[in-house]
Amino acid sequence: MDFSLPPRVADAVGKVRKLFETDVLPLEAELLRRKSFKAILPELAAARQKVKAAGLWAPHVPVEWGGMGLSLTEHARISEELGKSPLGHYLFGCQAPDAGNMELLLAHGSPEQKEKWLKPLAAGDIRSCFSMTEPDLPGSNPTWLGTTAARDGDHYVINGRKWFTTGAEGSAFAIVMAVTNPEAPPHLRASQIIVPTDTPGFRIVRNVSVMGEPGEDWASHAEVDYENCRVPVSNLLGPENAGFFLAQERLGPGRIHHAMRWIGIAERAFDMLCRRAAERPMSPGKRLADKQIVQGWVAESRAEIDAARLYVMHTAWRIEKEGQHEARDAVSAIKFFTADVLTKVLDRAVQAHGALGLTDDTILAWLWRHERGAHIYDGADEVHKVSLAKRILGRYGVKDAK
Repeated sequence: MDFSLPPRVADAVGKVRKLFETDVLPLEAELLRRKSFKAILPELAAARQKVKAAGLWAPHVPVEWGGMGLSLTEHARISEELGKSPLGHYLFGCQAPDAGNMELLLAHGSPEQKEKWLKPLAAGDIRSCFSMTEPDLPGSNPTWLGTTAARDGDHYVINGRKWFTTGAEGSAFAIVMAVTNPEAPPHLRASQIIVPTDTPGFRIVRNVSVMGEPGEDWASHAEVDYENCRVPVSNLLGPENAGFFLAQERLGPGRIHHAMRWIGIAERAFDMLCRRAAERPMSPGKRLADKQIVQGWVAESRAEIDAARLYVMHTAWRIEKEGQHEARDAVSAIKFFTADVLTKVLDRAVQAHGALGLTDDTILAWLWRHERGAHIYDGADEVHKVSLAKRILGRYGVKDAK
């Protein structure tokens, strides 16, 4: 691997950091002060126009679709910078779940689907959501779904309930995982179908309250009811019954985006930890930084963040060079490894700030509330550990590990 930044990426990183100081962090402060994402939508829209004017919009999207056309490893470095604020990815047009939906449409969308859905999505004119997780079945098992899409002539009729459908409020369409062939083997039962949110029968039941915050607009996770939602068969994304494989294809790049975003969060928390240690007096002539336990936190955090970054970047490089299947062990490992580093560093930063770290006077408490989920979403850590261990042990002749 070449660890140097290509000139265009180095230039983009510099521009991103400048916009963070002038636009992103002031808007983040407004979000914390007003406790409302909707309230700052006009300011967010204006900041997005500045991002576009700077040529930094949608780093992951090909140039012909209005993005920067960065490779996976190049976008990873940008994703780390954007991860330093909860508004970063949204302001630069590469927020989840839209980024993954764009990648699905780019790879598998029909020309009509690309024109109708991808074009405005990539431009930031609309948003989308992804409905897979269900309240009554394990989200870590995408082969076991209760939502069905029954064929009725040239339409699908969708019935079921989903939750943690991120950003459903205000979305123009959902990509829904639903069973289209219940008699098929588990991995061949489901399909992915585009459902416009104005379709009769699509209903947002509620925004699920996460750590006391139901959220708004993009910054929310909805429970959604699909009751006799009728959409044309032309809304099928990719081949019928290939939903699981499309979800897996979406997973690899999405894992890199998430993990590098977590590293960005960890870097910001680390900077706040160090600043607090350097500035906080503990007694006359002594600072927090003089405490050996705090020095240990600083050293451990630095090593852990750097190790996680190298692991994730190497995984991105392997996906590019060898393909997602060959890199699947690392794709599993970086999930639980980086999530663990994130929460360790965040916890140390909160602890170093004392009671202040529990308040919304800094970004730390907000990050803790929303990023504890890193161990759960995108597949629970334990699921990734078990699947990785089984693959490894299988190479040692252990074929029947349960």
